Amino acid sequence: MATAQRTGIKGGSLVIAIIMAVFALFKYYSSSQYNPILETQQQVALSVDQEIALGLQSAPQMAQQHGGLYPDQKAQQYIKQVGQKIVNASAAKTSEYAFDFHLLADPQVVNAFALPGGQVFITLALFNQLDNENQLAGILGHEIAHVIARHSAQRIAKQQLAEGLSGAAVLATYDPNNPATTQTAQIANVIANLVTMKYGREDELQSDELGVRFMSEAGYDPNALISVMEILKAAAGGANRQPEFFSTHPNPENRIENIKAAIAKYHK
Repeated sequence: MATAQRTGIKGGSLVIAIIMAVFALFKYYSSSQYNPILETQQQVALSVDQEIALGLQSAPQMAQQHGGLYPDQKAQQYIKQVGQKIVNASAAKTSEYAFDFHLLADPQVVNAFALPGGQVFITLALFNQLDNENQLAGILGHEIAHVIARHSAQRIAKQQLAEGLSGAAVLATYDPNNPATTQTAQIANVIANLVTMKYGREDELQSDELGVRFMSEAGYDPNALISVMEILKAAAGGANRQPEFFSTHPNPENRIENIKAAIAKYHK
């Protein structure tokens, strides 16, 4: 009797798990929107308006994590001027995003990032290592590309899918009489994280290519992006950095080859 009861519970859990998995897949593949700049359909979890709102709401907190905005208004204006030049002279101009560019006061962390909807940031630590405006344009073009390609909205959709499928896997294999099955949840989480990590590397390569396109359309020399990769390589610790597979960013050497291919494609 007890065995039959356990079998019934397990069978019921399997049915629920299947329903959860089907729902997660349906939700993911039904959230498709057309990206006119990329000329492709994308699975995204947010509307453009939601991306803009999320970026504006998150910007103050993100800035605070890096010591706030750099107080030199002339430097701030310079960052905005270069960023807007790229937007206004490239295909990014046709998007619905309201781009804004900010210089962060952080003198230690070499970084640049974009929030959903068009809020773009570069740290003082990275800005101070640049030699010319072309390099700055390469960094901002890359971050503009993340926004245009809707990478944040895609990552949210993929994360929701991963969470839905991993939850279904845990439920399908869970045995309340065998505590060892709690390892299933841990394994599922590792798999979900590795999937998300892979998408992150692909996003970076796509943004490198689009960044070359946008900065070229704005009249900047995209070869400067190659020297930016050398700066990032040094900041990552050179030869001592962790292997590419366990990093959200591709190795600079691999990015350089991708950038060179994009230069040959877009820079005439």
